Amino acid sequence: MRVDKSYQWQPQPAAPPERWEGPQPPEPPLPSEPKRRRIRFKHIFYGTLILFLLLFGWLAITAPLSKSLQPIAAPSLTLLSVEGDPIARRGADIREPVKIARLPDYVPQAFISIEDKGFRKHIGISGRGIARAAWRNLGAGGVREGGSTITQQLAKVSFLTPDRTAARKAQEVLIAFWLETWLTKDEILERYLSNVYFGDNVYGLRAASHHYFSREPEKLTLPQAAMLAGMVKAPSRLAPTSSLKRARTRAKIVIDTMVRDGALTKAEARRLAPARLKVERVRSVPTGTYFADWVLPAARARGEAGYGEQTVQTTLESKLQKVALRTVRRAGLGGAQVALVAMRPDGRVVAMVGGKDYARSIFNRATQARRQPGSTFKLFVYLAALRAGMSPDDRIEDQPLRIGTWQPKNYGDRYRGSLTLRQAFALSSNVAAVRLQEKIGRDRVIRAARDLGVTSPLSNNPSLALGTSGVTLLEMTSAYAAVAAGGYPVRPRGLEEEQAPWWKKAWTSATATSTDSSFDEMKDLLASVVTSGTGRAAALQTPTYGKTGTSQDNRDAIFIGFTGDLVVGVWVGNDDNRPLSGVAGGGLPARIWRDFVTQAIGAAPARNVAPPPIPVDEEIDLNGVVTIPLEGTGYQVGIDVNDNGMTLSAEPNPEDPENPPPEDAPTITLPPIGAPKEEPPPVEE
Repeated sequence: MRVDKSYQWQPQPAAPPERWEGPQPPEPPLPSEPKRRRIRFKHIFYGTLILFLLLFGWLAITAPLSKSLQPIAAPSLTLLSVEGDPIARRGADIREPVKIARLPDYVPQAFISIEDKGFRKHIGISGRGIARAAWRNLGAGGVREGGSTITQQLAKVSFLTPDRTAARKAQEVLIAFWLETWLTKDEILERYLSNVYFGDNVYGLRAASHHYFSREPEKLTLPQAAMLAGMVKAPSRLAPTSSLKRARTRAKIVIDTMVRDGALTKAEARRLAPARLKVERVRSVPTGTYFADWVLPAARARGEAGYGEQTVQTTLESKLQKVALRTVRRAGLGGAQVALVAMRPDGRVVAMVGGKDYARSIFNRATQARRQPGSTFKLFVYLAALRAGMSPDDRIEDQPLRIGTWQPKNYGDRYRGSLTLRQAFALSSNVAAVRLQEKIGRDRVIRAARDLGVTSPLSNNPSLALGTSGVTLLEMTSAYAAVAAGGYPVRPRGLEEEQAPWWKKAWTSATATSTDSSFDEMKDLLASVVTSGTGRAAALQTPTYGKTGTSQDNRDAIFIGFTGDLVVGVWVGNDDNRPLSGVAGGGLPARIWRDFVTQAIGAAPARNVAPPPIPVDEEIDLNGVVTIPLEGTGYQVGIDVNDNGMTLSAEPNPEDPENPPPEDAPTITLPPIGAPKEEPPPVEE
């Protein structure tokens, strides 16, 4: 015990044990040098194995083996019409893979002899080839030569970019090992022959055999096989269609290598005649058309990657497309351009013309050009009015109108007093349309346009009713298709709908479209345009509905209409927006529409019948001017009632360009009925 600083007794710590002074146990022996080496080797081995497994795992994720079965270029995509006729083809010529077992022995041997004589023996890479390429690259100061085996070439064309870098070469070697591990030599060779490029946008041995020799690869002769094998080194330069002499010289080198490898004897080689070309004749299919360019993105998305030609069914009807092209060529357009869209009421586009000549201009005026639709836009004005509770028999003033500093005018500056909505729509009164729009509200007009599928920007100003906002012909034709279908919106499409489960079809049909009770009354208005209004040139001997449109200064002329299950829009104008000379929507576009539809559905044009007179409301002031066109004569009769009596006049009708009167046609005005008679002026000799 001891006392601490606080004067408390504390136990004494135990003394440390005494050290043993006797003999010590022997020290454990140090590991021998060979055992240390074994431990180090074991760590290196496992580390390398783990690295190798990680590397192969990365390859399995980033470069799956199945990718070696896919073509190296975009596959050929052919668009088919409804009848199954090819209408356009895009992409490379790639056909079905070859099978080594079905090829003559000399076909694969030709490729092995010239490209990789040790193919059957190596494990994916050739040490001698790599050493030779490394020596030549060292002298060139960069990567210029690959020294690749057939397996490495397959890895390159199937997985990698063509960049000549050391990193890509390392990837190529690793993937070659992977292929050699999982594929037999014949499988590697089959994939190589089915992928390699042979020039002329042709990929794979089968496509090359057809292209250059018009035969299956199973029936190639030895000289033909040698020529194809020789092309692989530089396919564009050695293609026989470019230089037959170079191709034959290269084929002779291939045959010599086959003799070297024992695949041929010298005597057999001497008896071989050079291969002769027999380039395959294929049906000429255009690479592009206005319709094909429009539908191609959707077709690409629908197509599946794979060998051979891919075909995608479109909605285009070959017969109607031919009729459309023929009609446009015969229209007498002069220097003007034209666009035509024909579709079914459900949105399937069956014919499309985007201009007079695709070879000269690929710009699609049916889908890309946003032009002023003119009075065809009044569809939305009157539809909005009908939705607001008005009827075709309600009246609207057709008198001069001023909104702020802007004053809309009717064609020819003619006004008819009071008209029903049906009459105002048929005669395409501008002031009536603007007055109607301002009465119901522009927001309702814009809403009607949006409901029927118009997506282009629309200006919220008084001139909206006259179609001053640019839209595409495809948009407007789709809007008219909605009225024909009795439901909206109608989405224009160029591909047949993909198969879907019955429940999905039922849900789509129940939710995709909306009905509108105003469409029947709207059809009444559209019919009046053709029977008694500005669209009489489009009349057929079957119920026809449509609307004319002419933009400011006659820069655009449009007619859009439908009959039966066909909806067609026609636009005529100049690309530089110059005014058209004497062309209005009720003239040339309406005649193009009529000519196309009569051939498309087999209907006949309507007989020329004078339109019914516009009824006069007894409650309105009889003073005024009424103009009645005389159908088929090019004249119109004017009736002017005033306090002095009634005056009759006959003059050329500017709204009937289909039947123009003689240039020197006079204007005849009779003296007012009921007015004092005047002596006629003397006739000059």
